[in-house]
Amino acid sequence: MRKLWLLCLAFLTIVPCWSQTHTVALTFDDLPLANTAEPLTPPEKLAEARVVNAAILKALSKHHAPAIAFVNEKKVVGDGNTKENRDILRVWTRHGNELGNHAYSHADLDKLSVEEFEKEIVDGEPSVRLLMSEKGKPLRFFRFPFNHTGETAEKHDAIAGFLRQNGYAVATCTIENEDWVFTHAYELMLKRKDTNSAQRLRDEYLAFTRKRIEYFGQLGQKIFGRDVPQVSLLHANRLNADTINDILRIYKDLNYKFVTLEVAQADPAYKTPDTYFTEFGWMWGYRWAKEKHIKVDGRLEPEMAEWIANYK
Repeated sequence: MRKLWLLCLAFLTIVPCWSQTHTVALTFDDLPLANTAEPLTPPEKLAEARVVNAAILKALSKHHAPAIAFVNEKKVVGDGNTKENRDILRVWTRHGNELGNHAYSHADLDKLSVEEFEKEIVDGEPSVRLLMSEKGKPLRFFRFPFNHTGETAEKHDAIAGFLRQNGYAVATCTIENEDWVFTHAYELMLKRKDTNSAQRLRDEYLAFTRKRIEYFGQLGQKIFGRDVPQVSLLHANRLNADTINDILRIYKDLNYKFVTLEVAQADPAYKTPDTYFTEFGWMWGYRWAKEKHIKVDGRLEPEMAEWIANYK
């Protein structure tokens, strides 16, 4: 009888933990390598891309975390290193990850016509379609550069229709941590051998990332009254290469389970009508709040330390 009582007590203790499990899909933008703080020569860029992608993939494998990488075709072919860059991307698919289209040149839809942006989509396909077909899989996801999905109804609807006709689903994102700002300062610190500032920045970056994960998770709860699968946006840069193990540990500490983008976006929340048009690249939580007429206070969103944003 005592053993049965202890088993029941253990069960009651465990259940609340299970009920707090969250899910997140990991996505990485601007492959093979996000823009660096200072220009690199083609050989330097290729070497950096190899280091950054290898570090990210090693961490993903260690944590059994699937991911999808969004590619700018111009970065693949621009320096005449097409084969080498495709080999970098091929390691992603070899590890069971997916590749997506992030437009040819990371062009801003707000600044282009519908026809010009349609060309960006088509021209962004060659490498990702080739590499996905090698694995017997289709090219399925498109992510808008800057998350600019169309500032007018006419432009938005035209591009949305074009994507559907060409077999694409839009890759959303619900969590971002402004890593592109952090990494700009970080790369300058590394170049100047300012190791103290670099360590301080990494610590600030990880603390800030935790706060952003918590904030955006609570935002989803506020809008839908339940837990919603999250989609994390990161970039293929040096800072994430150096901190990705810690970032994945933060997700695990916050009781997140890693899932594919397809699984995350299968949740009914992602079927919310997309009829709010804006020139800004808002996270999907804010878009959903507008669609559902739910007031949220964006001023509560954690902000990075000014010394990082102002680092020159």
